[in-house]
Amino acid sequence: MPSNYLNLKKIQETKVQKEFFPFFTVSNSFLEDVNSSALVEDFPDISEGGSFPVDGNAGQNIKDLIRELEGPEFRKLLEDKFKVELKNKPAVTTLRGYSRLKDGKIHTDSSTKTVTVLLYLNLNWSENEGHLRLLKDSEDLNNYIEEVPCTFGSMVGFRVTRNCWHGFQPYEGKRLSLQLNYISSQSLGLHNARHRISAFFKQFF
Repeated sequence: MPSNYLNLKKIQETKVQKEFFPFFTVSNSFLEDVNSSALVEDFPDISEGGSFPVDGNAGQNIKDLIRELEGPEFRKLLEDKFKVELKNKPAVTTLRGYSRLKDGKIHTDSSTKTVTVLLYLNLNWSENEGHLRLLKDSEDLNNYIEEVPCTFGSMVGFRVTRNCWHGFQPYEGKRLSLQLNYISSQSLGLHNARHRISAFFKQFF
């Protein structure tokens, strides 16, 4: 099935860096004819920090993009790049639309995750803050391997390891991204429940 959004050839040809932990970055992962404005317009209006599950507020373009991200072609691409088996690991995509000053602290992803992919959807981003930094250690946000801009189409994918440190400088404001995770099947129920509960309570604050 051909892609309508992702430039799979470009992503496939991007090399994985392995010195500190396995990751790849793509400055613009979309096909040339993708309607960027339509995608952003279909992104839910999220005015709170944290991750949210995809729900009825997402427009069709966002839903179709997520279908591609979670589809077999992109899964196979990730398997080939990271030399990992993902077939029996559920794919879960969550949305982030707002960054708080407390967000971006140095961290690694949960050990229940095998691969993480972040795709940014920010048009006309002119800020110096908010860019994701892939780090050499857990101590210094300025000791980074690479800084990934959160501009439209910017993508980073990494194998979740004990030292896949990442974070970004404090930033408050709109910051749109999709996060795709392949997680262990045993933790799927807990993962979904946590995000549903979190989204439920955030509507009151």
